[in-house]
Amino acid sequence: MNKRKKKTGTRRKGMQLVTLCISTSMVLVLLGLVVLSVLTSHNLSVWVKENLTVTVMLSDDASVNDAKRLCRALYHRPYSKNIDYVSKEQALREQSAEMGSDPSEFLGANPFVATLELQLKSDYANRDSLKWIVRELKKNAIVTDVAYQADLMDEVNKNLTRVNFVLLFLAALLTFVSFALINNTVRLSVYSRRFIIHAEKLVGASWGFIRRPFLNKALVVGVIAAILASCVLGLLVYGIYYYEPSILAVITWKEMLITGVAVLLFGMIITAVCSWISVGHFLRMSAGDLYKI
Repeated sequence: MNKRKKKTGTRRKGMQLVTLCISTSMVLVLLGLVVLSVLTSHNLSVWVKENLTVTVMLSDDASVNDAKRLCRALYHRPYSKNIDYVSKEQALREQSAEMGSDPSEFLGANPFVATLELQLKSDYANRDSLKWIVRELKKNAIVTDVAYQADLMDEVNKNLTRVNFVLLFLAALLTFVSFALINNTVRLSVYSRRFIIHAEKLVGASWGFIRRPFLNKALVVGVIAAILASCVLGLLVYGIYYYEPSILAVITWKEMLITGVAVLLFGMIITAVCSWISVGHFLRMSAGDLYKI
């Protein structure tokens, strides 16, 4: 009978530990997603801004050598991220492929002009910087016009700012929710041992001595849950990479490493603090109160 009770008690404790680890890891996954989103928001902002294109149109009498000299000059400017030269012939081929017909056949001449597709560094991808960049480009004799989507650029900057504020709000809110959920889970785990806590208090054990095994268990649970959560986050990122390899321009190993460390610290700190609070709650209760809950 005693052996059966011991086995049942051991099995119950094991199930409580597994449940605590799983529930904590699920909360840490959500928290990790928000941390990763906040960390990668800057990379996303840079990636979006640097993929906006400024089209520099060249005159008909501009030779290939003239275009190359302008490209070399622009590469040395602080705002240039990447420059692609598109000749008249290449523009005609690309447009013919898209339209399904050759416009030069019924127009009698190539209607397109040679262009430079200029991608700016993220710090210069705004309306104020573009004003003086356009003025500088138009000073060149072979440049006839400069085209860019100013409204789109402004909209991108506004939306990215809104996204950053939303992510920071979600991070704060989810941290609070995570603490509440993990605290309830830990308290249920400590609740089953409330009479053992009271018995140890009656024989003169200090509060620190009583708390120590609970804190050690909480730290172990926090580490295990953080490892499980990090594995889930890694699988999610790999799944995104499998379908969209360019995501590595936004989510780098640096952000993944910081997220993993943050999840580990959150797991250890939150479970330890929740355990400290829960054990303290039962330590302050009298024997009569323990039977009422």
